[in-house]
Amino acid sequence: MKKWLVPIILFSSFLSADDLDGKKVFETYCWGCHHQTAVAFGPPFTEIAAKRTREEIEAYIISPESMYKAFGYKRTAMSQLNLNDKERESVAKYILLYKGK
Repeated sequence: MKKWLVPIILFSSFLSADDLDGKKVFETYCWGCHHQTAVAFGPPFTEIAAKRTREEIEAYIISPESMYKAFGYKRTAMSQLNLNDKERESVAKYILLYKGK
């Protein structure tokens, strides 16, 4: 039994760290304009998660200037964020946690 306990604990802590990572990226780069459930300068995560896929969220983070027309916006106020692949994926997954809330 003990030999299974360590891998289970390590695996569960890895999953938790991944969720925390997305929250940390959000708090570092997104919090100034977006909130999880309330309207700020940009739309809340609940609204984004209801409309967008993970790929669309990541594409918008990569290049807001080229994506805003594809999403039907007249303009974009979002600045270009230089996030690496892991940061983009983590924050997109974090945003999608708010789908249906």
